[in-house]
This record gives sequence, structure tokens and C-alpha cells, in this order.
Amino acid sequence: MPTYQNATPPNALYPGDVGYSWNNEAFPGANTSGTQFALSTPGGYAPETGFTVRWQTIFGGAPSAISIKLQGAMADVDAEYQDMDASTQVAGEARQVTGVQAKFLRIKLYSSTGGSGLTAKILV
Repeated sequence: MPTYQNATPPNALYPGDVGYSWNNEAFPGANTSGTQFALSTPGGYAPETGFTVRWQTIFGGAPSAISIKLQGAMADVDAEYQDMDASTQVAGEARQVTGVQAKFLRIKLYSSTGGSGLTAKILV
């Protein structure tokens, strides 16, 4: 997967949806972004409270080191994505971020050593 692409519009995530940035794939090179997702705004959504976003990493074979982060942006432009949460757990983990007011989300792998079968997903 390229470091970043937005040639086609990203898939949208609605509350209750799960989006896979990687789905049991080979670990990419350092500083590689996974698939990005647009957050839809359902009726009754109060923008000032933001979304609660749960994200999870799962490994088929655990890496000996990893740095992977959840990022958000107001526009689907690579330079606008900012780190919102991070994980360095080599066993994988599920994390939750509240008050997310971004319009787009992605997971970015900053670095890893070893490992196989990378799954990284986002639940809104």
C-alpha cells in the first residue's frame, strides 16, 4: 500500500461501523498510513461533543517492537492528519478516544520490528 493515497473518496463510517485500515496483512514499511475513513454525521449528532472512537490492533505474529497511531483530520489531506492516540503494545490492544471532532480517521504505522498478520481497525 502506498504511503498515502486519496485518488478515490474514502469509505464512510457511521456509528456502529468498523473500518479496517489493515486486515491480516503483511506489515508495511515505516511511516505508512492505512486506509482512511470519512466520519458521517447522523441526525441528532452534536458536533461539540464529538465521537467516541475505539481502535484495535491485532497481530498474527507479535512484533518485537511497534509504534502505531490513530490519526484524525478535518480534510482528507495527508499533511492535515494529526496523532490522536498511540499504541506500542506488541501483544496488540483495544483503545478508546472520546470527544473526537475530526472528519477523517486513519491508522498510521510509524515503525515495527518483525511481526506478521497486521490487523488495525476503527469502530465509531
